[in-house]
Amino acid sequence: MRRLLATLVAIFWGSGLARAEEALQKFVFEKAEMGLPFRVSLYAPDGAQAKAAADAAFERVAVLNSIFSDYDPESELSRLSRTAGQGKAVPVSSTLWLLLERGQRLAERSGGAFDITVGPLVNLWRRARRKQEMPSAELIAEMKARVGFKNLRLDPAHHTAELLVPEMRLDLGSIGKAFAVDEALAVVRQRGLARALVAGSGDMAAGEAPPGLPGWRVEIATLDAPGAPSAQVVYLRNCGIATSGDSYQRVEIAGKRYSHIVDPRSGIGVTDHSLVTVVAPDVATANGLSTSLSVLGPERGLPLVEETSGAAARVVRQPAEVAELIESARWKDVPKVGAAR
Repeated sequence: MRRLLATLVAIFWGSGLARAEEALQKFVFEKAEMGLPFRVSLYAPDGAQAKAAADAAFERVAVLNSIFSDYDPESELSRLSRTAGQGKAVPVSSTLWLLLERGQRLAERSGGAFDITVGPLVNLWRRARRKQEMPSAELIAEMKARVGFKNLRLDPAHHTAELLVPEMRLDLGSIGKAFAVDEALAVVRQRGLARALVAGSGDMAAGEAPPGLPGWRVEIATLDAPGAPSAQVVYLRNCGIATSGDSYQRVEIAGKRYSHIVDPRSGIGVTDHSLVTVVAPDVATANGLSTSLSVLGPERGLPLVEETSGAAARVVRQPAEVAELIESARWKDVPKVGAAR
């Protein structure tokens, strides 16, 4: 009798869950934030609940932009940068502290390939892309002198930050945007809507899978190079994905391509023509690893991915005439199908 009751409860519970799943509808909301298109896709019982969750997510991103922006002169990050070289340890908010600390940890792990003090070089290469001209060696050397993660001193006891060198400029760049994507998904989840996907440009945070699917369907583009593998489809749930490369933001000078991703150690835009995709437990981790891997290359960068719990990477690059594909050991565990249709 007890076994029969348990079976009946399971049947009724399962049928009730199925009816609840059928009642969910898909909603998609888009808004420009951080100078980029943000999209929130979610399943909810009704439009009012869906819109309230999406609005709250966008509001959280706007708040984070007021902290992290390197364009806004009044953001907390910009105000901190203006204290460079003044010998002042500046108290920072808990949110900014979290990103500064994460950035410094990754800088240490990557040997400076990832560096949130890279702002002067980023600005230099933005100008190079606009003017379509190579920065002079003297100017690169001048900007490099202002860069270096060891010149950012963090005090964990007091949550203060000090920029030791004059005219340093912090640039959280894509890791700041990636963190905002993570936070936006967290807000939607707090509203009781677990089946959601948040995308900020090419970075995505996936919650629980859509009804009836193994995960959120995400297509990984192919590299524009001879012999490159076809686009691939992966199914993601409760994780983040980030892609880095020079496919869209680059400059070509004297027949050579320079990415918008700058190697902080050399001061030069990355010249490796590649598309790096990383899946990790959260988007900020995935983005930091994809940027580091783009700078380091697969031989030195993949060990960084392998030592990060839950992370997997796929690298398509063109070191010579024909493209090559390199995958980390855990990439095989990412749910996927063959070539995208």
